[in-house]
Amino acid sequence: MVGAIVLIYFLLVVNFQNWLDPFIIITALPSALAGVGWGLFLSQTNLSVPALMGAIMSLGVATANSVLVVTFARENLNLGLDPVSAALEAGVGRIRPVLMTAFAMIIGMLPMSLALGEGGEQNAPLGRAVIGGLVFATIATLFFVPVVFSLMHRNHKPQPEKKVTP
Repeated sequence: MVGAIVLIYFLLVVNFQNWLDPFIIITALPSALAGVGWGLFLSQTNLSVPALMGAIMSLGVATANSVLVVTFARENLNLGLDPVSAALEAGVGRIRPVLMTAFAMIIGMLPMSLALGEGGEQNAPLGRAVIGGLVFATIATLFFVPVVFSLMHRNHKPQPEKKVTP
């Protein structure tokens, strides 16, 4: 699981071409893993290969949602907002897409997690892990990631606009 997080981090570094924003994105992932553990514990489900696959799925969705928030905050920062305002605007402005993504995945995994039908108990840990991971990761993405963004960029000075002369 740690290897998956490290791989995600390095892929994000290549994508963002800096080291700081991917670190901010990664801060939501421990909460996803805590949510997976919480979901498996509450449902009295053993840790298994399908549960680990669900954990990786929840890490992927948590990463995508965090990328959405950090990208929006970075755009606000580049427009001249201070880091706190940029992070707050990103958290508020991206709440609907983040919640829609998480709720769609949770609702989609609900039948699987209930182990309905013949052989349903085999894949139930996957659904339970995804649901638990996304509940925690969504909260972290909407509240924790903007706070970390504003703290990491607190020394950011707005760049004056360069006038281009023809």
